[in-house]
Amino acid sequence: MLNNSDPQMLDATFAALADPTRRAVLAQLADKGEATVTELAEPFDMSLPGFSRHLKVLEKAGLIERSRQAQFRPCTINPEPLKEASDWLADYRKLWEARFDRLDALLAELQSDPTQTAKEDHGDPSK
Repeated sequence: MLNNSDPQMLDATFAALADPTRRAVLAQLADKGEATVTELAEPFDMSLPGFSRHLKVLEKAGLIERSRQAQFRPCTINPEPLKEASDWLADYRKLWEARFDRLDALLAELQSDPTQTAKEDHGDPSK
């Protein structure tokens, strides 16, 4: 049975992950644990307002959280949406693995039955 994750949250997660800048931000947070907006923006060649738009997409998708500590708003990663996306993908991986296993079994059966292969290669004379 396939995962019944919230489709809107999955859409937001995959849309956020579609951008390399946002994936890099998540990688930074996974490595550092917590960082300010300025620290996260430093490696990127873009304006702070432009970078903040990326953070808003990540925040809307639930992939990051921002807290208030005095004048700072440190960001942290929220793994739950990534887990939901991973679970969703895993369900489809299991589905396709099962289908490929059945195909492999059928191919092995056809290869081990030379009479079936001969009938297919040369036509079935009984018809």
